Amino acid sequence: MPRAALPRTSRGRAVVGATACLVVAGLLLWWLVPAGDAQPRGRVTFSTGVDAGVYEKYGKLLQQAAARDLPELDIDLVTSDGSQENVARVAQGRADFTIAAADAVEQYQLEGYPGGERLRGCARLYDDYIQLVVPQESGIREAGDLRGKRVAVGQDRSGVRLVADRVLRAAGLDLDKDLTAVASGIDEAPELLSKGDVDAFFWSGGLPTSSVRELSERDDIRLVPLGSLITELHKQGGASRYYRAAVMPADAYPRAQNSAVRTLAVANLLVTTIGQDSAVTEGLTRTVIDNRDHIGSEVHAAQLVDLRTAIYTDPLALHTGARDYYRSVKP
Repeated sequence: MPRAALPRTSRGRAVVGATACLVVAGLLLWWLVPAGDAQPRGRVTFSTGVDAGVYEKYGKLLQQAAARDLPELDIDLVTSDGSQENVARVAQGRADFTIAAADAVEQYQLEGYPGGERLRGCARLYDDYIQLVVPQESGIREAGDLRGKRVAVGQDRSGVRLVADRVLRAAGLDLDKDLTAVASGIDEAPELLSKGDVDAFFWSGGLPTSSVRELSERDDIRLVPLGSLITELHKQGGASRYYRAAVMPADAYPRAQNSAVRTLAVANLLVTTIGQDSAVTEGLTRTVIDNRDHIGSEVHAAQLVDLRTAIYTDPLALHTGARDYYRSVKP
């Protein structure tokens, strides 16, 4: 005997109820199962820095953190001479991500080099402190005393070379004429100073830099104050506006200084380009912030990465992927 047809209202309620169940089931499935495109995947190249430098160590630790947090994303590390080379590599498509000092980024754009307009920021990381290192008994007490001396000023494409040239000009010296410039970075300069092959070396890096600390533990060295040059530096215009007066605390290198040293600092940025995949950029930015303490346990400067200031990537606009991350964690 055929079943009696449901009243029209009952049929309507049944359809609505079934539809509601499907919607709820769909929402639950969406919540429980990540979308296929949400997980960053692929392979990217990260340009770091010289051996034994802070950039190089930071890159290795970030690679390890990303292997845990972003298992579908492979990161290849390549060393470099420093900020200037890093910026050029990313801008010209020879690397996908890098760390670079804000002054080097600005200088690249001001000089109109290829791809400068494509650069984007992911995070402001930590400050580099400008360090001028000399033997304890040296007569060099200020930058102007470097006249006629042998000075390691960093490799040609490094951020150290960029800032050393500006600091020397602020002190009234010409890097090419008034001293013997040695193109060595933190991987070589401490040993050159120890052997007496140079009278001083410049370094721009987070505090403390392990190579400087290790040098201070075996040799008597001293850090020369540079903070009084900030006004003259700013008069140079352009990218020099990114330098600020800063203080190296006495405990940065306790074997080399009995008190705080006035110097200069410049911010470091995590850099990519406008064409970088948004999911990859968001994921890597998240990894940087989430692993601040882990990375900072070995690269102490990284402990200063702060979610509240990370969005200030001047002179670069934020990449959309990085912006998505910051919006997701906004209180």
